[in-house]
Order: sequence, then C-alpha cells, then structure tokens
Amino acid sequence: MVTGAGQAAKMPGFAAWTGVFYAFLYAPIVILVVFSFNAGRSATVWTEFSFAWYARAFANKSIQQAAANSLIVAFSATAAATFLALLAALALTRGRRFRGAGACHLAILAPLMIPEIVTAVATLVFFSAIGLRLGLFNVFIAHTVFCIPFAFLPIWARLQDMNETLECAARDLYADAWQTFRRVTLPLAAPGIAAGAMLAFIISLDDFVITLMVADAGSTTLPVYIYGMVRMGTSPEINAVSTVLLAASATVAVASHFAARRARK
Repeated sequence: MVTGAGQAAKMPGFAAWTGVFYAFLYAPIVILVVFSFNAGRSATVWTEFSFAWYARAFANKSIQQAAANSLIVAFSATAAATFLALLAALALTRGRRFRGAGACHLAILAPLMIPEIVTAVATLVFFSAIGLRLGLFNVFIAHTVFCIPFAFLPIWARLQDMNETLECAARDLYADAWQTFRRVTLPLAAPGIAAGAMLAFIISLDDFVITLMVADAGSTTLPVYIYGMVRMGTSPEINAVSTVLLAASATVAVASHFAARRARK
C-alpha cells in the first residue's frame, strides 16, 4: 500500500521543487559560513581565504563576555530544567494516578504551543510586576521555565517505553524506592535524560526573543549581541561569530538526535 507521502513523491516536479525549497532554506546559511572566511572587510565580496575575522572575534572582549553569559545561562538553565522535567515525568509515569494528570501534562507542554513572543512579553510583565531585577538571574529563570517542556518530552517518552516489571523486580528483591530509582530507573532513563538536557541546552543557547525582553544591561547573551552588531551593518566578524554559534548548535543537536535514537532502541 502506497502512503500519501509516497504518492506525493511520485508527482511530476516534486523532486525539483523539493531541491528548490532546500536550496532556499540553506543557501543563506552556506553563504554566511563561506564569507566568514573572507579576508576582505566586505561581507558580500570575496577576496581570499583567511581566519582573520575569527581571530578578531575571539579577541573581542564584548563577544567574550556575551559568550560567557550565554554559556552560564545555558548550563545552569539546562541543569534546572532537566531536573524539574525529570521530576514531572516521574510524577506522571511512575507516581500514583491522579485526577488532572492530563491537564498537568498539557500545562507542561503549553510553552511549545504558545508563540515565543507572547511568553517573552508575559515574562517581562511578570518580572516588572514583582520588581525582580537580578540581571543574568532573570534570564536564567526565564530560560529554565521555557526549556522545561523541551527537556520533558524525551524523558517522558523514555519512561513511557520502559518496562515497569524491571522496577517491580527490584522492589521484590527488597530494594527501597531510592535504590530502585538509582540502580534501575535512572540508568534506563539516562539516554532520554541526556537527549532532553542537550535539547534544552541548545534552546537556551540560541534563544533570542525571551532574552531580549528580560535581559538587563550587562547580561547580554551572544544572540542578542549578534543582533546588536547586525543593526550597525554586516561584517565578516558577524559571520564568524554566527558560524561558531551555528557549529555549536548543530553539534549539540546531532548529539541529542543520537541520544534520542539510543533511548528509542
């Protein structure tokens, strides 16, 4: 039986239009990466191959500070979001069944369905209402809340697929709840936890909209700093910084993909 996708793939011109779509999607990224190695000052006219703009970008103190802020927020928000997501997943899959579990599950995933700009404005209004101005800590709180559903999904899926008889066997062998969790549940759920943590990390590292709304002076992250650079005009230095951020994001995304595949197996 041929599926709908299979029938669509056999339509005349489907492959050509697919190629045009991917070219339109990825050509700008390829051009950005290529021109990050341009020796000239122009961001659009090629002269010769050089790493000069990478050296200049890495020597820029403002870029170093923005990158440090991004990594501090990303690592701390990932740790907090993954921990909270693990607790939520355990409560929904291993805890006692309770009325409203479906509503709780939907509430955890709500940030995935709400436009990010709405979340950003709501967070800004909330912080302003309670007078919370803690600099980079504001960004950490906002990123933690926003990253929870991204960390939750792989963990919840992994716990759903796990055979609960293994945990029951551990309890039958006189293991208490903590021993069962530490020696059985946690090792089996580790691939899902790793996938969720890496996904949360890359979401936090790349986030722009929420960070732009809640960040105070001195707590600028790398995406926000790149936006500020672009407003003053494009240069190969911007291309170099963007390429590094792209490479980091792609590396973590690929690692998260393989961790998720391992969890499914």
